[in-house]
Amino acid sequence: MNAMKKTDSEYREKLSDIEYQVARKAATEKPFSGRFWDHWDNGDYVCVCCGTPLFSSDSKFDAGCGWPSYSTPKDGNSIAEIKDQSHNMMRTEVRCVNCDAHLGHVFDDGPKPSGLRYCINSASLEFKSNDSEEIKKSSAQEK
Repeated sequence: MNAMKKTDSEYREKLSDIEYQVARKAATEKPFSGRFWDHWDNGDYVCVCCGTPLFSSDSKFDAGCGWPSYSTPKDGNSIAEIKDQSHNMMRTEVRCVNCDAHLGHVFDDGPKPSGLRYCINSASLEFKSNDSEEIKKSSAQEK
């Protein structure tokens, strides 16, 4: 992985507590608690740590799971997949290739044609609207 060079203290300063816990320590936010699980504006979801574009609203769908879900990454080179055997389960964790932020997990129960469901924590994301240059963070997660 080609991780950005930032110190832990730099991430702690930049991120809210929930963003830090999720993106840097691989925690998981509670379902239906993040702003983006039910967010349908047009634009791109970018990494909260480094701003790398990760998912487009075009690939977002309602999986009913309480986390934002996407069928494909915006760019196949922006996501790294890692085996995750935590919690006595076998899953595939997804991380930002640029800064190694924990994003969530990918499952093989998504819609066609990919058949994938990228189940992503809102706390790992910011949103850049197609209609504005403004970047939106989850209001519950802002510092």
